Amino acid sequence: MALSVNTNQAALVALENLNGSQKKLADTQNQISTGLKVATAKDNASVWAIAQGQRADISALDSVKMSLDRATSISDVASTAGQSVSDLLTKLKQKVVSAMDPSLNTSSRLALNSDFTSLLTQIKDVINNASFDGANILNGSLTSDINFLANSNGNAYVTLSVKDMSLGGTIITVPSTATIGSKTAASALLTLVNSSLANVDSALGQLGSQASEISAHNTFVGKLSDVLTTGVGNLVNADMATESAKLQALQVQQQLGAQALSIANQSPQIILSLFK
Repeated sequence: MALSVNTNQAALVALENLNGSQKKLADTQNQISTGLKVATAKDNASVWAIAQGQRADISALDSVKMSLDRATSISDVASTAGQSVSDLLTKLKQKVVSAMDPSLNTSSRLALNSDFTSLLTQIKDVINNASFDGANILNGSLTSDINFLANSNGNAYVTLSVKDMSLGGTIITVPSTATIGSKTAASALLTLVNSSLANVDSALGQLGSQASEISAHNTFVGKLSDVLTTGVGNLVNADMATESAKLQALQVQQQLGAQALSIANQSPQIILSLFK
């Protein structure tokens, strides 16, 4: 190789190697600081695009879980209220059967009737207060079932059925104006109370099944979100142990490259000795 003051091939090679080491070192330091081997599309366009798509699905699943959490809360409130209504109907039946006793005097019958009407008021109050986030599936305010999100595409749903337990309705057939002021009135109401109890228990069973389905799906959505998050991590997360080892190696290469460039830059000094 000819000696020249215009071109220092050794220095050019050393500089190219040093620049390469610098770039690798910068990439490694970026991965260590971000924890990501694919932080932008520039790092790996196809992997970044796949990861972004999965991140979008994970974000959508957060909305699905929020919807299912709301469904769980509404069903829990409705179930609690429904159980209270069932208990009150049991007490109502006790009052009705007691009022069918022909030996009762007027004051006793009036006392029973007062308790009976008080129980009806309690049932009404429980039903009207069985609301969560403005949704009440027991008081007849909703005319259709409630659908909740079931997937990240927003095109599948889980349903919570409306159970109208208003007095005098199809489930609780006992009217709000009912009384047991006489044996005849009490006898007529017993059938309605019995059917109301059966209807309420059946409605609670259906509500419980739907609540169980919602809970199971909510658990699945949570697990699916975790799996997708892990999958994204597998695609884009940096192996910190590997990067740590690589960092040390690149730092040594950087120092050696700088020394090699320094040595190569001193080569033209040899030419001066030729002209002494």
